[in-house]
Amino acid sequence: MNIREELEKMEVETLSPKACLNIHSKGRLRAEEPCPIRPAFQRDRDRIIHSKSFRRLKHKTQVFLTPFGDHYRTRLTHTLEVSQIARTIAKALKLNETLTEAIAMGHDLGHTPFGHAGEEVLNRIHPGGFKHNEQSLRVVEKLEKEGRGLNLTLEVRDGILHHSKGRGDILPDEEDKALTMEGEIVRIADIVAYVNHDIDDALRAGIINEKDTGGLNLEWGNQESILTLLHQMANNEGLGGVIGQQASLAVDAFSPEASKYLYTQRGMMHESPQNFRAARATALGEATGNRGSDHLKGRCSLEFFGMPPEVLEKIYGKSRQAFNPHEKRKVGSP
Repeated sequence: MNIREELEKMEVETLSPKACLNIHSKGRLRAEEPCPIRPAFQRDRDRIIHSKSFRRLKHKTQVFLTPFGDHYRTRLTHTLEVSQIARTIAKALKLNETLTEAIAMGHDLGHTPFGHAGEEVLNRIHPGGFKHNEQSLRVVEKLEKEGRGLNLTLEVRDGILHHSKGRGDILPDEEDKALTMEGEIVRIADIVAYVNHDIDDALRAGIINEKDTGGLNLEWGNQESILTLLHQMANNEGLGGVIGQQASLAVDAFSPEASKYLYTQRGMMHESPQNFRAARATALGEATGNRGSDHLKGRCSLEFFGMPPEVLEKIYGKSRQAFNPHEKRKVGSP
């Protein structure tokens, strides 16, 4: 019995009946000889970590930009936090931690460099639409390895495809569910991660403070305040009630200025804000840097995305010279 077989035997003996075991995997698109050391899901995790797409996550926006600091989350650090949360849940439930980690590491490989703003623009201009979870699947199946893909197991690919809540419910309908419990865990861990770390980044940037949160200290790791926030969400009270409101109402409740900056910076004059996280993020980008939010680099990008000339003139004047970022510190600065 080799090391891989010993590890597979250990899974059978220790994991929950609801866990997806390596020996029960439905396999890969192209058959491969098993590794004598690593089970299938461990190989998948390693392939994702060593892929070029995974390394590119470090330059992709999560929500907040980092023009003057290195302490805001990127898509890469978000992925690591999702993995940590998902593995903790999987271990507690005696599910397959390695499968969970592989799905988490690959879930955002197809995200755009422009955050959700870029995803919305691509969805609008691409004839077939664009969803980052579908692009993540395309990355691992077709784009990596010069078109050969990573040849991952079905369970990992399915988890990547079904990780995104989008604008749907946290708990999906049967048709949108992942095949495995591990895939469902990553979906929930993704939500837990971004709700918490986006608030943490907003506090760090000075975009919100304890006055905005009703006296709650929502720094990362404050368990008592998080539980209070969840209670407020359930009862539509305080900050939790604001977070639970529809997107446009949430933006107005936090700051009408944020909504204005959202329209201006993203070049989407006639669209409702996606959520208060995006509004706050783009407001921060407008207030602190001439790069603009979500890596949009000033006037040229806004022209590309179709902002009307008269609006550009109001922002930048008649000159094509980039605006002075210090002139618009109306929302807050880090």
